[in-house]
Formats: sequence, C-alpha cells, structure tokens
Amino acid sequence: MSRVPLPLLAACLLALGSASVFADEPTRLRILSYNIRHGEGMDGKLDLERIAGVIKSADPHVVALQEVDKGCERTQKVDEPGELARLTGMTPIFEGNIVFQGGDYGNAVLTRLPVTAWRNVHVPSHYVGEQRGALVVDLTAPDAKHTPIRFMATHIDYRPDDAERMDSVKKLEEVAREHPDLPTLLVGDLNSKPDSRVMAAFGENWTRTDTSPLLTFPADKPDRQIDYVLVRPAPRWKVVESRVLDEPVASDHRPLLVVLELAD
Repeated sequence: MSRVPLPLLAACLLALGSASVFADEPTRLRILSYNIRHGEGMDGKLDLERIAGVIKSADPHVVALQEVDKGCERTQKVDEPGELARLTGMTPIFEGNIVFQGGDYGNAVLTRLPVTAWRNVHVPSHYVGEQRGALVVDLTAPDAKHTPIRFMATHIDYRPDDAERMDSVKKLEEVAREHPDLPTLLVGDLNSKPDSRVMAAFGENWTRTDTSPLLTFPADKPDRQIDYVLVRPAPRWKVVESRVLDEPVASDHRPLLVVLELAD
C-alpha cells in the first residue's frame, strides 16, 4: 500500500478545510439607497462626479437611485444613468415615469450583479403629471448557488395626504407576491416617517433593516427618516450593518447603506 507523504496530506487536509470554510461563508450584499435630486447638491451645483464619488465610497453591489434625469433641459440633456454608470463602473437600468423638459425623469438602478430580467411598474397615481413607479429587477446573488433575488427600487408620493402612498403599498405588495418565497428587497424614498401608517402597512409583510430611525432628510440637518431598505421573507435576511452616510452636500438626501447576509 502506498502512503501519502505527511506534508502533502497536511496540505490536502488544510485545503479541504479552507474550502469547507469558504463554502460556509454567508453571502453578503451591500445595498445603497440614494435620492440624488438630479445631481444637484445643497450648494446649488450640478455635480454627477460628486454623486458618483459618494456611491463608490460605499462600495455597493446594488444602488437604488431616485429623482434621476435623462435628457432633460435642466441637467444639460445629460444621460444621468449612463454617466453615473460610467463613473462608477456599474451597470445602469433606468425607466422614466414622467416626461420632463424634453427628457425623462424617474428611478434608476446601478448594479454589479448579473441582471436576468427587469421591468417598470407604475403605482396608482392620484395627481395628473405625477406618475410614480418601481423598477423591478431580478438579479443573481454573488454566491456559489447563483441565488435569484428581486430588487425593487421606488420613490412614492410626498404629499401630506397619504392616500396615494397607501395605494402604492398595495401595488408593491402585488408585485412582491408574484414570487412570495424569493428573497426580495424594497429600496428607496418612501416619503414616510417610521411611525406613519404607511410604514405600518409596509410592516405587515416587509421587515425594516433599521431598528431605530436613521435620519436621511434634509441632508444638511437631517431630522427625519424617509429612505428605507425593506426585506422579505424575514428569515432569509440578516442585517449586518445599517447606517446613513455622512454626506451633507451632494444631494438634499443622505444616502442609506445597508449590509445584509443572505441565508439559505
């Protein structure tokens, strides 16, 4: 019988152990929500490079952007999703919800993860010219199993009357229920405080990733949270970190960064 030399045997065992540890490592996702106000900062300057620098500083896998222009007069006809993708090295997805100043205005997603499908879903609108929506993007998690996940990026109504927001909750719930067991994230500007009835309605089926309010607006002196990362089903997600980035100038919102672990 031939014998494996001890040094080689030890090396093989070490390699097997390392592979086992690596396989058992949880899949982590870095998610960023950022209302960029078409790139205009609190100083009145339009600066997409500054926005891109904020995004890159968080090193996210996926970003939900709100208030994004494409081809609009006020932003010099720039394709903002395309330019931010170029500056960050990420893949852009954009859909306009409103035709505005010769271009489109809506939500965008930047991603480093593979995209398998995407579509734009309009939420109920109570006001002419103020259509809002959600980008529904199917992605592949960066794990050995290529786990499918759904990323929903949205920006819903801001008015004191929350009737449209409540209808938006129902519409977004319909979309999420298409695949109830699929790991799903709802990310964006929900224009609702944590103690509002809108967030209570979301809370019936979604789980917030913050345990106490994280102040995101206004950027210079934030006094409320209106930006969120929500997840479902709850057992599939573990929150590793949830914090607001200290950026008081680049937009009128501060970006919200959430680091999650995806469980089997």
